[in-house]
Amino acid sequence: MSHRRSFLRQILATGVAPVFVPAHVLRSQTAPSNKITLGVIGVGAQGTHDMRAFLNHDDVRVTAICDVNKTKIENARKIIAERYGSPDVKVMADFRELNRDSSIDAVLMALPVHWHSIPATDAVLNGKHIYHEKPMGMSLAESKHVRAAVRKKGVVFQFGTQQRSDLKFRWACELVRNGRLGKMREIQVGVPGGKTGPEFPEQPVPATVDWDRWVGPAAMPSFNVDKLKRDNHENITNFSLGMISCWGIHHLDIAQWGNGTDDTGPISVEGEGTYPDKGGCDAVLTWRLRYEYANATPITFVNQDNLGISHGIKFVGENGWVHVLRGKISASDEAILRDPANKEGSMPVKLPVSLEHTRNFVDAVKTEQKPICDIETAVRSDTLCQLAAITLKAKRKLSWDPAAETFGNDDAANALMNARPFRGDWKLPAIG
Repeated sequence: MSHRRSFLRQILATGVAPVFVPAHVLRSQTAPSNKITLGVIGVGAQGTHDMRAFLNHDDVRVTAICDVNKTKIENARKIIAERYGSPDVKVMADFRELNRDSSIDAVLMALPVHWHSIPATDAVLNGKHIYHEKPMGMSLAESKHVRAAVRKKGVVFQFGTQQRSDLKFRWACELVRNGRLGKMREIQVGVPGGKTGPEFPEQPVPATVDWDRWVGPAAMPSFNVDKLKRDNHENITNFSLGMISCWGIHHLDIAQWGNGTDDTGPISVEGEGTYPDKGGCDAVLTWRLRYEYANATPITFVNQDNLGISHGIKFVGENGWVHVLRGKISASDEAILRDPANKEGSMPVKLPVSLEHTRNFVDAVKTEQKPICDIETAVRSDTLCQLAAITLKAKRKLSWDPAAETFGNDDAANALMNARPFRGDWKLPAIG
């Protein structure tokens, strides 16, 4: 057994997450035949961030990148050259070419939300393991389609909900799951709300961007360079469901983890929202939503500071509360926070340990094990975002059947689960 693998297994056995993992452990010399070859579809802000993480693993080699923005491609090539000493990487403009490259083992997919389901399904059907950036897509039908493909092909799927690889979030969930707060009363989730934006007046398309391909299956709008910015296109309904999905998935996923409901979901959802009355950003601005469960704690989901709920996840029990967000965990009583590494036997329920999200994916590929946020968990967490969007559209309380994953006999609500029409010849690849 290599020193690196022995080191990681010791950490996993103890449940202790170190402040850092020594470089000699993460970057031990790995023979080329033992390297996982990775293709990157989408090298914008999130894709570049994830790619940098993969570049830190000596047993991974980024061999291909794909984007329709030449400026992003050149930036990615420079980063790869800095890591490998050479910009020798395949460059592609069509994700289908990358997915059909038999030399590639796995794919990182980090595209705008409206582009998530088609390339992801195509990658999986071509036998690629996939690190899939969140959210799952624009509709429940798309989420289920990707899941069906993963089930058929048996590839490793890791959802980009990296908070599951953070000690503080796991710690908070273990406190809840071990009854340290007593009987649970409510889970409060607050995330940044939507935004109002400029009008995005039409501009000429630069030679560096293939706008037709960037828009892809969405309806064709006029071009404005600011639409390429993540903070804008994630708040435009032509490309996204808004912050209830793009931010909501992070914290709702942790709420599901702490609630012990990774394999199920709520039985009803109700709420209301507001939308911008001007500007080019038209996704939901503010909202108040409530999920009720048959045998678990209800969740209140709002844009932060609505109803006095701050950013993060707050687990509220009869004996106190725990609040967690990135970089910080607090409680109504510091005594609740004892034994963070769960070593003293005070918390017999121990959740899976991941020290770093991309590393967890790589190890899952190499060992053929389930990663910390696999496709089943991903779709269940993402369903809460989809239910939020559907409820706001329906403007009424909806009953949900988490076993059948339908709204029962509510035909109007069930229709809102469907994918919207795709533009041109774009369609979800048939699974067969």
